[in-house]
Amino acid sequence: MGALQGKVAIVTGAASGIGRASALLLADRGAAVLAVDRAPEVIDTAGLITGRGGRADAVQADCATEKGVAAFVAQAIRDFGRLDILHANAGILGAFAPTFDEGPDAFAETLRVNLIGPWLAIRAAVPHMGKGGSIICTASVAGQRAGAGGVAYSASKAGVINLVQTTAQLLAGTGIRINAVAPGLVETGMTHALFDAARTRGREGKIGQLNPLRRSGEPAEVAEAVAFLASDAASYVNGQVLAVDGGLGTSHPFAPRPPGS
Repeated sequence: MGALQGKVAIVTGAASGIGRASALLLADRGAAVLAVDRAPEVIDTAGLITGRGGRADAVQADCATEKGVAAFVAQAIRDFGRLDILHANAGILGAFAPTFDEGPDAFAETLRVNLIGPWLAIRAAVPHMGKGGSIICTASVAGQRAGAGGVAYSASKAGVINLVQTTAQLLAGTGIRINAVAPGLVETGMTHALFDAARTRGREGKIGQLNPLRRSGEPAEVAEAVAFLASDAASYVNGQVLAVDGGLGTSHPFAPRPPGS
């Protein structure tokens, strides 16, 4: 019997990458999964789960609007009768290079999707969760210190880390835990262009060179951390950020560039 047998999970940003890997692994461990994403490929994620004998449904929704969040939480309850796990994973990269050129609208959109979205999902999910419930947000090593992402993206992920910490206090006494995973360099739909650019320049061997493991990560490796935090094995882990980054966060080495360079 799987460690999550009988539990119900919502995974946002589940059309590809970390979200899809998380949805598949949670289902493999026994959870029924509602996969959510704006992209139509989220339907394929649910199909992969059911094809492996799991229970799943899919919803296309904007994960950073009250209407979209209310709809997918309601569907999880309607389809599966309860809610035990929320993996608030949906996110966008925004401008990758640290620069002052990113306009306020683009900056705000990154914050909306990456930070307001998880908050809306948490707020909507908590009333349906009981003791033993687990919320996992996808943060990033870019939210811990400089050198791993653009300004808006990094700020949004720093916000996610603080959101986890402050929400853990809001949930005091409920028995609901909230934690975050902080991936390092992982090839997903969001970062695929970066990997392709390195391969085109013949620099594939340098991907991940700044972390002690000297490689990039796989979505499945992050999913393992998510599944741990979702399970009773992590019953005393709360308000924490688990880095899955090959050791990148131990130093974040980079050469700062002056503005305009």
